[in-house]
Amino acid sequence: MMEQLSLFDDREQTAPLASRLRPETLDEYVGQKHLIGEGKILRQLIEKDQVSSMIFWGPPGVGKTTLARIIAKQTKAEFVEFSAVTSGIREVKEVMNQAEQNRRMGIRTVLFTDEIHRFNKAQQDAFLPFVEKGSIILVGATTENPSFEINSALLSRCKVFILKALEEEDLKELLLHALKSPKGFGNLTIAIEDTQLNAIARFSNGDARTALNTLEMAVLNGKMNKEATLVVDQEILGQCMNRRSLLYDKSGEEHYNLISALHKSMRNSDPDAAVYWMYRMLDGGEDPLYIARRLIRFASEDVGMADSQALPLAVAVFQSCHFLGMPECNVHLAHAVVYLSMAPKSNAVYQACEGCKTDVRDMPAEPVPLQIRNATTSLLKDLHYGEGYIYAHDTEEKLSRMQCLPDKLVGRRYYQPTQEGQERQVKEKLEKILEWKREEE
Repeated sequence: MMEQLSLFDDREQTAPLASRLRPETLDEYVGQKHLIGEGKILRQLIEKDQVSSMIFWGPPGVGKTTLARIIAKQTKAEFVEFSAVTSGIREVKEVMNQAEQNRRMGIRTVLFTDEIHRFNKAQQDAFLPFVEKGSIILVGATTENPSFEINSALLSRCKVFILKALEEEDLKELLLHALKSPKGFGNLTIAIEDTQLNAIARFSNGDARTALNTLEMAVLNGKMNKEATLVVDQEILGQCMNRRSLLYDKSGEEHYNLISALHKSMRNSDPDAAVYWMYRMLDGGEDPLYIARRLIRFASEDVGMADSQALPLAVAVFQSCHFLGMPECNVHLAHAVVYLSMAPKSNAVYQACEGCKTDVRDMPAEPVPLQIRNATTSLLKDLHYGEGYIYAHDTEEKLSRMQCLPDKLVGRRYYQPTQEGQERQVKEKLEKILEWKREEE
């Protein structure tokens, strides 16, 4: 171990690999080609020095902080960074007052606020006057949907740019750069196979920091051979990733084979097989939120009204996975998978959607019957909007025989409930309703 560490003793940079390799220009920046590729909108704004306040929305490790630093450097602005987790209104106002003084001296300030969604309303409001005056160029970073987490007043004064998880090709490019760059491992002779680089890129799940940290661990724990070449050992790499991701390609055939196996095992009420295929996906590095989203779909498509508790349970599991992440959320996913496997099955809701979709496609502009149109003005009332409407709550049966489908679709039955689980009761109720409606008044 001492011999391995001595390889790095003479290095000028002792910071983590991800910090040493932080890009300083747009040309060095990896990923987000839809925003900073040649001719793309954000690149043009930066190159023309027309940058205004903005929000970067995207998953962790995609370069939000780095891009903000590049913007500050490119526009010759002072870069100030602080986190919403540790900063209150007092700190915000102090920074803003300094930025206002800089503005009067002709110096612009790029204020980068990480996790801006964690600020409360009062803290976010503290930004507003300074953003409006142009004292600062606010660059907020968030992993949450800004429409829900950021005040509308502040959001309306910012452009929102969506940053995407890095593609495996982007991550591999980053890893190759780390191996060649003097800031990385360019001063060493390292033997690492292409399949190992692919595995790191796949394991990192779009996160550049994870990719570089994994590579750094693998290299630091590599073995020096007689030729003074540092060899990245396969077993060590597996330990660094703590996941057998080498055989699992999240964008390839195996990804779709395994999610298909999970769906069909649950549909076949086989909890053992379903848990197995779920864990195979997790073990390969699959995003647990992807699996959770598929379970939500399954809850309505394959269980539906046979057990209406399946859907809220699946949504709760998604939230649990979001709160905890791996590895703790594996048990929540297993909970949902077992529940859905054992739940009574009905695809009646799914079939209703499919049948309705055909009619909407073939007859996309059928008029709404006059009796269920909303008569909001006297003119509409003169046109007979709402005429003949029956308020069901005013009837003894809480029902009416009023036509609600368009004329050409009268009598259509999209939802055909089954006898499974709780849907048996729904079927019985619906049949009674339809029989009552067929009776003559």
